[in-house]
Order: sequence, then C-alpha cells, then structure tokens
Amino acid sequence: MAEINLPSTAVEIYDLLMRLTINMTFVITIARFFYFPKARRRDFFFTFILVGFCIFMLINLMCGLKMKTGIGMGLFAIFCIMRYRTESVPIREMTYLFLIICLAAINGMAWDSKIKTVADLLTTGAEVLITNILFVVAVAIAETRKLFAKSLSSKYVKYDKIDLIKPERRQELIDDLKARTGLDITNVSIGSIDFLKDMALIKIYYNSENEEDTISKMPKSYE
Repeated sequence: MAEINLPSTAVEIYDLLMRLTINMTFVITIARFFYFPKARRRDFFFTFILVGFCIFMLINLMCGLKMKTGIGMGLFAIFCIMRYRTESVPIREMTYLFLIICLAAINGMAWDSKIKTVADLLTTGAEVLITNILFVVAVAIAETRKLFAKSLSSKYVKYDKIDLIKPERRQELIDDLKARTGLDITNVSIGSIDFLKDMALIKIYYNSENEEDTISKMPKSYE
C-alpha cells in the first residue's frame, strides 16, 4: 500500500477532501460541544462554522496557487483583528472566533506538495488530525471550571438604604445586599447618590459559576 503512487490530480482532491473533513469535524465539535452549551447563541454558532469553512478554503486556494507566505499571513492577520460593527462582540466569542480562524488556517496550509503515495497522504492526515485533537484538548482544559477559581461577576443595583453607604458601615451594606440578593458578594463600589430620592447606584461584585453573568458596562437606563 505504501508503494501505490497516485496521480497528482487525485492526490490534490483526496488531500483537500481529507483536510476539509477533519477541519469541519473539529470546528463543529468545538462550536457545538464547547461554545454552544454555555452561550446558547445560534448566531455565533452559525458564524463559527461558516468562518471555519471559508478560511480553510481561502487558505487552501492561496497555498494551491503558491502565494507567498507573507501575503497569506497578512490576510490572516486581517481576519484576526476584524470585528463586527453591528454590535459589540463579547470576549468569549472573540476568543472562539480567533481559535476557529487559527484552526482553519492551519488545516488549510497543511498541504504538502511532496505527497505521492497513499502512505504519504495518510501521514499528512495523521499530522493534521493530531494537531486538531490538541486544539480540542486545549479548549477542554480551558473550559474545565474545577481547574480555576470561581469567576467574579458584577451587577449594578439601585439601593435605597443610603445610610449604609458610609465607609465605616461597609460590612453592614454587604451583609444587607447578600440577604436581599442571595449572591455571594465580596465587594461593592458606590456610584452616584440621589439624596432627594434616597437612592444610590451601587456596583456589586460576587462569586459566580457563570462568567457570562457579569455586567461590566453601565446600563444606559442608570446613566
């Protein structure tokens, strides 16, 4: 089997189909089994799959045309720093997007012009497969919560007991917020104070199992 020579056209077709299959299998695996269960964002799930496919085909075509590495890396950098202008993309989604682009680019550039036999084709396929498995392992480790401390989330609340916002009564304030919100609050920040309405805007920080639960930007309704 290792001695069987393949026509150059057949080699290119088999190699393309093999790497495309591996690429889309692992792209869908990462998007479906690691990203989607927590985020539940079908729009980003759809985006990751299409970006993974498009980047792979684009890089593969560029390598097929023997374009210079500098041009390829320049185009890759453009895709890496791009952002959608319609809305602010959360950091987790941007991280997964970067991961998908990297994976598709690596798979797209894995073409080896020295492939002549079935054995060479299988060797290249094994190398691409191992690389993709390492990506999945890295994602799995990063998504393992037990390896890391609890995430610190934040929220804004309008608070009515402004007598507790004094620095010397900070612990009483935290205890009252814990009792009223049921959250494991670790710290608070006092924002604007309205003495006419006896209200204060407070940012609370609390331990959470869900890193998506945080609100780091001031809501417009509170401004």
